[in-house]
Amino acid sequence: MRRAIFPGSFDPLTLGHHDIIMRGITLFDEIIIAIGKNADKKYMFSLEKRIQFIEEAFKDVPSISVKSYVGLTVDFCKKEDANFILRGLRNPGDFEFEKAIAHTNRKLSEIETVFLLTSSGKSYISSSIVRDVIRNGGDYTGLVPNSVRK
Repeated sequence: MRRAIFPGSFDPLTLGHHDIIMRGITLFDEIIIAIGKNADKKYMFSLEKRIQFIEEAFKDVPSISVKSYVGLTVDFCKKEDANFILRGLRNPGDFEFEKAIAHTNRKLSEIETVFLLTSSGKSYISSSIVRDVIRNGGDYTGLVPNSVRK
């Protein structure tokens, strides 16, 4: 079984995340979308709401599930018997940041990180941009899946 963890805060789930997950599921037998809990971070959406957004977005894909976790992603991977971490890359800045994390994770465990480039039409979308659009009353519907638009 090729099981991957796709970690993040998903505050909220965006079309960029959705793109990586749907393309990733063609590479893996199962993807666990792992919502990391960070006590120092202030979220726009509650954990329950973020889980709801994700479950609704992937309700027709039984090989995709969502769970939350606290602590190191590599420890969560061990707990879930996952051998891969899936990450999306939007730009060169993402690559440098994600490369450092991937090297650290590899040093801590045998986990492999698999990077997928976000589709060009979605590479500009980030959760922080979506939150800013929402806060300022803009039309965010073209940036998120239907489950977040409700």
